[in-house]
Amino acid sequence: MKNSKPKILISGYYGFSNFGDEAVLSVLINSLKDSGLEDITVFSKNPEMTKQSYDVKVCYSFSPFELLLTILKTDVLISGGGSLLQDATSAKSLVYYLGIILTALFFGKKVMIFAQGIGPIKNKFLEKLTVFALKKCKYVTVRDEKSLSMLKSHGISADLVSDPVWNIKLWTKYSHRGVGIQLRRWEALTEEFFMNLVKYVAEVYSDKIIFIYALQESLDIDICNRFEEELLKINPDLHTHVVTNRATFEIVKSFSHLDELIAMRYHACLLGLKYDIRVLPIIYDPKVEKLADEFNIKSRLYLNGETEIGAKIRDLRYGEYEVNSSAALSKQLDFKPFVDKIIK
Repeated sequence: MKNSKPKILISGYYGFSNFGDEAVLSVLINSLKDSGLEDITVFSKNPEMTKQSYDVKVCYSFSPFELLLTILKTDVLISGGGSLLQDATSAKSLVYYLGIILTALFFGKKVMIFAQGIGPIKNKFLEKLTVFALKKCKYVTVRDEKSLSMLKSHGISADLVSDPVWNIKLWTKYSHRGVGIQLRRWEALTEEFFMNLVKYVAEVYSDKIIFIYALQESLDIDICNRFEEELLKINPDLHTHVVTNRATFEIVKSFSHLDELIAMRYHACLLGLKYDIRVLPIIYDPKVEKLADEFNIKSRLYLNGETEIGAKIRDLRYGEYEVNSSAALSKQLDFKPFVDKIIK
């Protein structure tokens, strides 16, 4: 390994057509290749899609024998980004990602944790196992203060880094084309909120193309299709387009046509801000509100008890819009420390 470039293996929530995770993977692969590290293999739920999208070697995520052989052939395992080491989604998911890390460590591989959100981990045994594994890793980076604080409380050294998607390459921005609506299935998204959103989008954006984004098809497509149907019931002449099942670069390119964006998902809001689009965030998760705070976005939609949907949508298009756009520049992730740890 000292006389040749290392073979790199990337493990994460890849091949599931989730825009945020695929965008992270895109940035990571491009940054590694820009640094001259081109022998890259990715564990993926959809190997063919991953291979075509990123021009890398692939291994099916759920083939134990292939996973083991791939780990044995690698020099460096990169685990991340996203929230992989937590059991809030399921203990099974945590065991899977932790198992890959522990297997790589057992066979003497260098393990790096990339821009992860760590926890919560409710199972005490799995928490101890995670702490044990992270203490053995070569380099740990996390994407939020809460994760950093948790690791420090266990005596684990880690660096805080920005979300990698801030480094994604943008397309030339078009103007006066469309508005983006990005929704996901969520328990607190009520029928009343949904129908009011339909009503005012149809009213305010009757003269624009309305792009409706399903950024993870398995969770988003039903509600996005229904949003389009309800819009067309109000006004059959509206120009609507549901954007789904697209490669990362196609979604990023599509955002270049937007003037305004109403969005739930964190990475949709992030990409809108990076493009300097007027963003109206729908606050469904604390991380979205934190992003709005960082950029000083005053106008927001809240799922519980929101009474000013129409006023806020009209203001998004016609009102004054001030945002701390310089914040995006400070969010760029410096990959040099990470690459240096891989090579050394």
